[in-house]
Amino acid sequence: MPDTDIAKESLLTPEPLEFQLAFKALPERLDKVLARLIPEHSRSRLQGWIEGGHVLVNGQPGRIKQMVTAGDKLVVWEQQPPESLAFTPEPIAFTVVAQSSDWIVINKPAGLVTHPGAGNWQGTLLNGLLHRFPELAHVARAGIVHRLDKDTSGLLVVARHDKAQTHLIRQLQAHTVSREYLALVHGRLTRPGTVNQEIGRDARVPVRMAVENAIAPKAAITHYSPLRDGCLDEDIRVTEVVCRLETGRTHQIRVHMMSMRHPLVADILYGGKLVGGAQRQLLHARALSFDDFSTGARVSFEAPLPDDFQQVLDGVVWES
Repeated sequence: MPDTDIAKESLLTPEPLEFQLAFKALPERLDKVLARLIPEHSRSRLQGWIEGGHVLVNGQPGRIKQMVTAGDKLVVWEQQPPESLAFTPEPIAFTVVAQSSDWIVINKPAGLVTHPGAGNWQGTLLNGLLHRFPELAHVARAGIVHRLDKDTSGLLVVARHDKAQTHLIRQLQAHTVSREYLALVHGRLTRPGTVNQEIGRDARVPVRMAVENAIAPKAAITHYSPLRDGCLDEDIRVTEVVCRLETGRTHQIRVHMMSMRHPLVADILYGGKLVGGAQRQLLHARALSFDDFSTGARVSFEAPLPDDFQQVLDGVVWES
């Protein structure tokens, strides 16, 4: 049986892989040796196994930079890759606002990642949906049709079957799903308006999106309307703003508000400041409406502000 087949089988059993280095072997770093012995796994993954205590050298836990040499005995317990847990059901806390046989409307708390991805293969809303609604295992992406950023709270809709998911996606594409957000931004905004600027990946900072020097930019339209303005922490001018999305690009409101020099309070990725006790970008998806799959009727939902957002607003001295 080929070595790669042995490695794959060991993922399913508790039996470790065992190696003894040839007596002509020269001293070499442990992680480099393992990368050669088990080439189907990346070096970074092997380093993680070493750090996790899953590799023994002559019966003792190995170290990444440890030099191994002729005659040394290596024992490796292969570990499941983190992405293999992406669709594992987990008990995750979130509120179901309403549900039907076609859809589920969720009020996502701030701090919860919507969908698994690099660095967040577990503990996401998707994992929680699969735990609470096992039938979603048969729907692509567990029925998720749109996302909220990790630190954005509020409403999103999940489809319970493939036809409802297609129906919702087409509404999103046609811009007929209404999504309204409440934001607290830096500075003073006095008039409503629209930002119509394409958004793409920031060429200089990969974790950011941008409207200038962007990679593969796509159309993005945000309508905004200021509600009131005031001062936070005595001299920090802020404005409470309602934003309505016409499109749904990654970080859209955050990027568009920054492009106007009005970044969201506490949105440090886009120039916001940690003021008024805010610990995350103050953005909340407060209203959602769409056409019901079965009846065609318009359905609408609202979610109250979470306590952390409300506490910051309570600390603002509003202009009369």
